[in-house]
Amino acid sequence: MGELVEEVDDQDRVLRVVERGEAIRSGWLHRVATTVCRRPDGRILVHRRPQTVSRFPGQYNWLVGGAVDIGESYEDAAARELAEELGVTTSPQFVFKYLCRGAISPYWLGLHEAVITEEIVVDPSEIAWHEWLTPQEFLDARQRWSFVEDGVDALRRYLQFLGVVRG
Repeated sequence: MGELVEEVDDQDRVLRVVERGEAIRSGWLHRVATTVCRRPDGRILVHRRPQTVSRFPGQYNWLVGGAVDIGESYEDAAARELAEELGVTTSPQFVFKYLCRGAISPYWLGLHEAVITEEIVVDPSEIAWHEWLTPQEFLDARQRWSFVEDGVDALRRYLQFLGVVRG
């Protein structure tokens, strides 16, 4: 059996436990926790996914994250994903959640922020390349590189939340 997740409704209430692959294939809502990683000087972590992964191979992303496990909070899932993918232990701060229509299936996306001061050790099965970019370098890269579509939507919402751009 594959990875198990909680199927949730349009109010983010748990309905039952399902296999994540089946949830994606069937379009059932489930939960994903992501984190914006920043350095104290404001640089943002941007990474490229390996060509060998099943979801969004070779695409760039500015979020680190994954599925929320059964019984896990968004915050705990975000912290777990940071430990698994970057080798860091921190408590990301919840920013907001929204119903993401998703490029491959719909899901609830919980977005968090974390200031990372320690060196990261990336999981090469999740991250093929990474760099800490200034906000301007990030915006320039966003125009040149192929980013994960769901991350682009999350960026728009994040910038609206921060009051940088309007609806």
